[in-house]
Amino acid sequence: MDLMESLLTLTAIHFIATASPGPEFMLISKEALAHGRRAGFTCLAGTMAGLSIHILYSAFGLAAVISSSPKALLAIQLIGGGYLIYLGITALMTKPPDTCASILSEHRAGSGGQFFRRGFICDLLNPKAPVYYVALFTFVLSPNMPAFHIFIYGAWIMIIHFVWFSAVVLLLSNPVVNKKFRSMGHWMDRILGGAMVAIGVKVLSA
Repeated sequence: MDLMESLLTLTAIHFIATASPGPEFMLISKEALAHGRRAGFTCLAGTMAGLSIHILYSAFGLAAVISSSPKALLAIQLIGGGYLIYLGITALMTKPPDTCASILSEHRAGSGGQFFRRGFICDLLNPKAPVYYVALFTFVLSPNMPAFHIFIYGAWIMIIHFVWFSAVVLLLSNPVVNKKFRSMGHWMDRILGGAMVAIGVKVLSA
């Protein structure tokens, strides 16, 4: 396949994979709903940092080594699944907002790098990522492919990720939409937290 044909194929595959509800979607949605646009985009930046690492090792063939090693894959699966369950349980324990205390809590939560860190760890420890990205790159790469083509593929994957989740953040942090969700925000936290726990359990039992 030439560059343009490969990009079109990659776009179709990766957009479907990105748009499908998964750990990043659950986490970014939860942060945007609970803490607003800045928190959502900060979390998104964290997932992109994690994604860049997946792209780098996949492009250099390290994902093939990980996916062919049962012990390495099991370690990633246990760490990733355990972290998802931890995030989910934390969200399940969310309490209804309590006026000033809740506002101050949200302000403190958004003042540091914890949103970025959550997004980064969530994406980096996604146990399905090593197999997925090595399969994706194997599909479009060829032995004599120029290095700048690999760079283009990696950058395009990042763009798809950014565009999709930016739309998610903008929608969920919109004042009109957010106002409707705010009154039941703790329930949304619990629902998304439950989904994260379910995904984590599914990962551990896979």
